[in-house]
Amino acid sequence: MPEVFKAAYFEIANYILNSFEKLDLNTIEKFIQLLVTAYKEERGVLVVGMGRSGLVARGFAMRLRHLGLHSYVLGETITPPVKKDDIVVAISGSGTTQIVVAAAEAAKKMGAVIVAVTSYPDSPLAKLADLILFVPGRTKVAVIDDYFARQVLGLHEPLSPLGTLFEDTAMVVLDAVIADLMRRLGKNEQELAKRHANIEVP
Repeated sequence: MPEVFKAAYFEIANYILNSFEKLDLNTIEKFIQLLVTAYKEERGVLVVGMGRSGLVARGFAMRLRHLGLHSYVLGETITPPVKKDDIVVAISGSGTTQIVVAAAEAAKKMGAVIVAVTSYPDSPLAKLADLILFVPGRTKVAVIDDYFARQVLGLHEPLSPLGTLFEDTAMVVLDAVIADLMRRLGKNEQELAKRHANIEVP
């Protein structure tokens, strides 16, 4: 039995379940309403993230596109310009990722609505945001950097490294947003499948 695997599996799963109590459902409702409006008014939705948060961002943007929204990912050559009232979903656990913060700042100057998905409501990214979607998670920013101080205080590192807990929790939160949005827009899997890629590299 791979004991560390089992312990890490349950640590991650339980963390995500327990994180539900820390979510602000009113903020999530506002976020979903923003996306409903974007769909109805054909506004653009730019999703921004770097590293593993960037992978979460890509998955979210793909599902939005499957639902019929005009979603894009920062950095792609076909990404259109951000316009006034477009929505920018910026994902950064620490809220300090330079490219994400810079993108949010530039989009805000264009009149876009900024949604920050972060674990730090007082971060530079959050301060730029019109809506802060707080997602709990241990990010790369440690509360106490000194290893021996953590041992003396009984603060042990989780089995999941760096920003894993934020990224996994953010993915589940955003997937749940998609499920809710799907029902509100009256979409079904057959409609989503029509917008799914049908040419794949073997």
